[in-house]
Amino acid sequence: MSWLVGRIVRLRGDAGDVPGWVMVTVMTAGLVAAVFAVFRDAIVVAVQSALEQVVSDTGR
Repeated sequence: MSWLVGRIVRLRGDAGDVPGWVMVTVMTAGLVAAVFAVFRDAIVVAVQSALEQVVSDTGR
């Protein structure tokens, strides 16, 4: 039982860097939005082409 208490105490101290992870997540979302804004037309064409290929391949 003492090993369990020791583990719980260690886990509480290992909460991590939550604000850092939030910042990383927000910055990643911002980069994705910026890339999508710049390359929107190319991304849409690529996805449509890929979906058309999948649909045409399954329709054989």
